[in-house]
Amino acid sequence: MAVQAHATAKYIRTSAQKAGLVMDLIRGRDVNTALATLKFARKSVARDIEKVLRSAIANATQKDGFGGDVERLYVIACYANQGPSQKRIRPAPMGRAFRVIKRTAHLTVEVEERPSKVTAAPGTEGGAKKRTRGASPKRPAAAKAGAKTGGRKTAAKKQTASKSRAAAATE
Repeated sequence: MAVQAHATAKYIRTSAQKAGLVMDLIRGRDVNTALATLKFARKSVARDIEKVLRSAIANATQKDGFGGDVERLYVIACYANQGPSQKRIRPAPMGRAFRVIKRTAHLTVEVEERPSKVTAAPGTEGGAKKRTRGASPKRPAAAKAGAKTGGRKTAAKKQTASKSRAAAATE
């Protein structure tokens, strides 16, 4: 069974929406790629997310059953939940006041260890053929011919239609 671990940072001074934009960059990637992505991200919340990711990696290494190879860890989930908002007042002209909302977020990163690659037993490689990605399944020649016309007039039908129009025009 693969080892899972998570880490959460609460009350981070950013909006959950801004943090979510950066977290979308690392979701599903292996931890080394995710750390490199966060290091060169131009958003300031990337530093906080990097700290949470490093904490999640450390949590995974401390669990029982961890294989010992950090290279096999990858980010299975990362999300930013909205935390409490601080409401402040900003002075405005003519004695009025504008409300300023300072948002916070709770950042969570979950990592998991990839299962080790299992090699096939000898003599079991004769199974079903694997289709390449994007290749269409084999169809009979009659089905292909009907699909090519796509409901449009064929050359023979176009010719007879033009002849009947020419005959109608001469009458």
